[in-house]
Amino acid sequence: MIISGKAKVAGVMGWPVGHSRSPRLHGFWLDRYGVDGAYVPLCVPPERAAEAIRALPALGFRGCNVTVPHKEVAAATVDRLDDSARRAGAVNTIVVLEDGTLEGRNTDGFGFLENLKAGAPGWAASAGPAVVVGAGGGARAVVAALVDDGAPEVWLLNRTRERAEQLAADIGAGVRVFDWVSREALLAEAALVVNTTTQGMHGQPPLDLDLKHLAPAAVVTDIVYTPLVTPLLHAARQRGNLVVDGLGMLLHQARPGFAAWFGVEPEVTEELRRFVLDT
Repeated sequence: MIISGKAKVAGVMGWPVGHSRSPRLHGFWLDRYGVDGAYVPLCVPPERAAEAIRALPALGFRGCNVTVPHKEVAAATVDRLDDSARRAGAVNTIVVLEDGTLEGRNTDGFGFLENLKAGAPGWAASAGPAVVVGAGGGARAVVAALVDDGAPEVWLLNRTRERAEQLAADIGAGVRVFDWVSREALLAEAALVVNTTTQGMHGQPPLDLDLKHLAPAAVVTDIVYTPLVTPLLHAARQRGNLVVDGLGMLLHQARPGFAAWFGVEPEVTEELRRFVLDT
């Protein structure tokens, strides 16, 4: 890695941030493309998040990624939001523009679609209804991306219906909310099933979703990537359904930020996947 006094600097801001794989991911690209730059972890407590974000231009940062719990604070702190951030209602990427102002973007939806298209080349959003489980920040980006990419409908499931109703109202046309008890019956007509919750992650119980009615041609994906094959993906694979793990979403969502900060369009490769997993 090349670092000089003219190095371009970006990072990831969160609380905590030690678990993030983003420094390893961006460090790989910086080394691969010979960029004079650095990508650093920024461990910022919630009460100082807005202050830290506003300080990015003064510190010479090109921008940063934003992770839990700062995404909503970031959206309220930056000078402007692009369309992706407005649609998702949260910011995961901040770019310091030439005039020193801050633009908030959300690349999660882009990363989700790019990962899905790479892992399931024959899939298209227009293939049929998509069932999305969860109504948090990840779900917002995923639902907006699917609607914008041409899904005929997105069927939203969440244990707390009120939260799902709010998400559907915010996104607009093309999103329908169903009661949690109807979740398994919906799978018979689904072309895609997406888990956006933390259920199935290491330390969490599996997602409570029986796949017995799942259409044979449906694709199943999970935004969780620890473990790489969640119980949901394992169950779908056992039935013969095509599955797409969540690691690629992390890798692909990083591409626009890297390009904006460091001036290089990076590639997601199998070598990168292995490197990021080897922690």
